[in-house]
Amino acid sequence: MTRSLKGKVAFITGAGKGIGKAVAVALANEGVNIGLIARTQVDLEEVEREVKSLGVKSAYAAVDISSQEEVNQSIIKLTDMLGPADILINNAGIGSFATLLDMDPEEWKRIIDVNLMGPYYVTRAVLPQLIEKNGGDIINISSTNGLNGAATSSAYSASKFGLIGLTESLAQEVRRNNIRVTALTPSTVATELAIKTNLIAENNNEKYMQPEDIAEVIVNQLKLHPRIYVKTASLLATNPF
Repeated sequence: MTRSLKGKVAFITGAGKGIGKAVAVALANEGVNIGLIARTQVDLEEVEREVKSLGVKSAYAAVDISSQEEVNQSIIKLTDMLGPADILINNAGIGSFATLLDMDPEEWKRIIDVNLMGPYYVTRAVLPQLIEKNGGDIINISSTNGLNGAATSSAYSASKFGLIGLTESLAQEVRRNNIRVTALTPSTVATELAIKTNLIAENNNEKYMQPEDIAEVIVNQLKLHPRIYVKTASLLATNPF
């Protein structure tokens, strides 16, 4: 028997568009109150309106998650407005692709700072709330690039490999607190990032996974009985050819 998520509080990073937005809407449809975190305020305002129209509470914080100070302030703000979190979705991420020698070192570092240090900062700020509740869920959105490296993806792969390592280590630390920590590793998803980096063509994305597909998986996973959890799960498009 699946459990209800109604009345729970979820904090979601990268919530202004793509996977994060889809997860926010899907969880709001389940009665979850939503804390939205992203860089662009206008995107956050739009998602907040949509979420509130579904009858739940919502609040947002426009921050750069690679800044620990900004992250800490955002979690304080969202907690004050919504209460402590039950669910954390670490989804925010950036990507660009070039050979190791062709990519500027500052760009390489920026990808690590956002994709790996960002989830670390957010998790570090939210985790005490879950420990105090003696339960909760953290879902980290990694990538198939976190399982297998590819030419031109050294920075992105390093960040996503690292996120899986963080996930697996933290899961062992907090499972006795009834906290489930999962890494999802989707292949290419039809998002703005995938189109901008030419991973998919804008006019040919219907065969690829959609953000709503990831959101459906996350909702179903959160409804699992608290006594079990998914360690990692690879999500692949059936026939993207």
